[in-house]
Amino acid sequence: MLTLIPIRDVQMTRTIPYINWILIIVNILVFSFQLGLPEPALQAFVVKWGVIPGILTQQKYLPPQIVQQTGGWLSLFTSLFIHVGWVHLIGNMLYLFIFGDNVEDLLGHFRYLIFYLAVGVCASLTHVIFDPKSMIPMVGASGAIAGVLGAYLVNFPGARVVAMVPVGCFLPIIEVPAVIFLAVWFLTNLLSGVASIGVQAQGGVAWWAHVGGFIAGIVISALMRRRQSHNSHRYYA
Repeated sequence: MLTLIPIRDVQMTRTIPYINWILIIVNILVFSFQLGLPEPALQAFVVKWGVIPGILTQQKYLPPQIVQQTGGWLSLFTSLFIHVGWVHLIGNMLYLFIFGDNVEDLLGHFRYLIFYLAVGVCASLTHVIFDPKSMIPMVGASGAIAGVLGAYLVNFPGARVVAMVPVGCFLPIIEVPAVIFLAVWFLTNLLSGVASIGVQAQGGVAWWAHVGGFIAGIVISALMRRRQSHNSHRYYA
């Protein structure tokens, strides 16, 4: 499957995307906090605040002391701000930096924050649905960022994305329409998710969280835009 690494987009914004910047900063701060933890404390932190499907789906069958070591349903939110390495963090923040500002500009600051958290939760729940018995913590902002990409696709399909294309030892730079870039991204994740069905997971990429977040981003951004358009036509005495 073709791999595209985004560098920037060519879509102007009208407002300062301070919510997007705050999200990026919070992710960096949490990761910095993680770097200061010794290995046992770091593992406990990830278990506590990461999404563990088996905990959410089988709580009543598990010993209370095991359940108490986790964040339960709150982890659907907290997991969005935890990363397991520099590559994981930088990759996610690069996508959020490139695509998030335009979606924030489209929805408005507060609505964008609600949107980001909502699609992140949808992504986490999709992962739980497809791997309900897993006891491996899932962490990372990629599910929420997938929702941002879905919103970008349906609202800025003609925008241009400048990207690198790894070809052996070469990294040619091309400019492609957002619809092509994001279609390649989605198909890569969808096919990888399908290939993972029935395979006993030992960690790695939560493909279905990406797929669920992307679809949620399309649907929720459309609903928000419709309501936004409806409210803009009201008259007040």
